[in-house]
Amino acid sequence: MTDEQTNLRNLSRFITTHNAQGKSVVSTQLSDQVPKTSVQDGAAYHASPYSTEQFPVNMNNDKDLESYTRYLTSAPGVVNTTGTVVHIAEFAPGFLSAMHRTVSLDLVVVLEGEIELVLDSGETRQLGPGDQCVQRGTMHAWRNCSETEWARMICVVQPAKPLVVGGEKLGEELEGMGEEFRSSE
Repeated sequence: MTDEQTNLRNLSRFITTHNAQGKSVVSTQLSDQVPKTSVQDGAAYHASPYSTEQFPVNMNNDKDLESYTRYLTSAPGVVNTTGTVVHIAEFAPGFLSAMHRTVSLDLVVVLEGEIELVLDSGETRQLGPGDQCVQRGTMHAWRNCSETEWARMICVVQPAKPLVVGGEKLGEELEGMGEEFRSSE
């Protein structure tokens, strides 16, 4: 099924767990379509299919599932300073995000379309489906290279220790990103 706003395929989430016999099963309470949030009046969409509150993750007695359920009504920020966050970002044709920085290590993979990484130095790189970017606390923006097609990427965000470059401590800079992207604890 296709999302009528973006013409991208709807995303489904399947979360595994164990039954009483210790066999692997799909959780029926949390597996479903991933809800999306409109960003910048529908020019982009954001979804967070999973988040954890600690690292390493405690999966005993489904503690991670229990903690994740609180994010079903209020998504975490870009970075959870004690755990990990998975983000899906969808960009309208020609969309350019605000230049921003998080204090995190982000593993980014383009799923659909062509997306350009834009760094504050002016350097750029174009990424296509399957291409990855390891984003290490640098100022950056994302641009959908297409003027006609939506693009989608997935980001797995891990908190990082404070970053010091040239003797200067670099902090989170999310000006223009919206309140939904503030880091959470």
